[in-house]
Amino acid sequence: MANTDSFIDEVSEEVRRDRLYALMRRWGWIPILVVIAIVGGAAYVEWSGAQERAQAEAFGDALLGALDAEDTEARIAALEAVEAPTADASIILALLAAGEAANGEDRADAAARLRAAADAPGVERRYVDLALLKAEMLDPAPEAEARIVLEALAAPGAPYSALAEEQLALMEVRAGDLDAALDRLRAIERSAAATAGLQQRAGQLIVALESGAVLVDARAEAPVEEAPAEEMQVEEAPAEDAPAEEAPVEEAEAAPAEDEAAAEDEAPAEDEAPAEEAPAEEAPAEDADADEPANGAAEDE
Repeated sequence: MANTDSFIDEVSEEVRRDRLYALMRRWGWIPILVVIAIVGGAAYVEWSGAQERAQAEAFGDALLGALDAEDTEARIAALEAVEAPTADASIILALLAAGEAANGEDRADAAARLRAAADAPGVERRYVDLALLKAEMLDPAPEAEARIVLEALAAPGAPYSALAEEQLALMEVRAGDLDAALDRLRAIERSAAATAGLQQRAGQLIVALESGAVLVDARAEAPVEEAPAEEMQVEEAPAEDAPAEEAPVEEAEAAPAEDEAAAEDEAPAEDEAPAEEAPAEEAPAEDADADEPANGAAEDE
């Protein structure tokens, strides 16, 4: 019985081994393929990451080289010659070129570049909204079109909704609707999406509008700066002539001590001085001092 059991066990073990070998011959290629796929996928991911890093580094080096040019036109030309590897890189390139154009006082060209970059396909929304917002700040479109664009940018959940609300408030101020502008500014103060600096600007603008201040467009600063210079020239002229007008009064004070007759003749002239110079309130006191020596001299005679 013992020999029979061992024989049966050996036969069963051989049968199981044969079945296992049969399964491996039939389905063994599947695990091998899985291992190869895992290794190949990991290698491809590493290779593509290295390619992207090299491409990004080359793009960054090209941007830095373009921005090292001496003048604005040369920098813009160098930026235009740079090839953008992706859609996001193209709008970053457009933002830099628009910034250089704005520094060169060509706001219309800068805004046109930003709007063209925002219309490119495959660009993330945050870049599109930033380009459109900067375009409206540099060179606003007609009021109706600008309001449509800013209303879309100020939608809840938009990345730059608070800044778009600020531009809409400024548009309301330019239109003369101060109540609507104040409502938008107060909403910015309470908004969680607004930064501390933006909330501070909104609060200052609220105080200015409620106090009745008149806001001036920043692009009209040049004529505004020239006006005070002309007014200062007009106002400084009387200030320079003032010491010359006081000279006769000082001579009138010294005259009674030198000559009594000259003091009596100059008295009417001193009385006329306060009438010509109304702001000088000390003139009557000087006349009184001038009359006292004259009266004292008359009593001595």
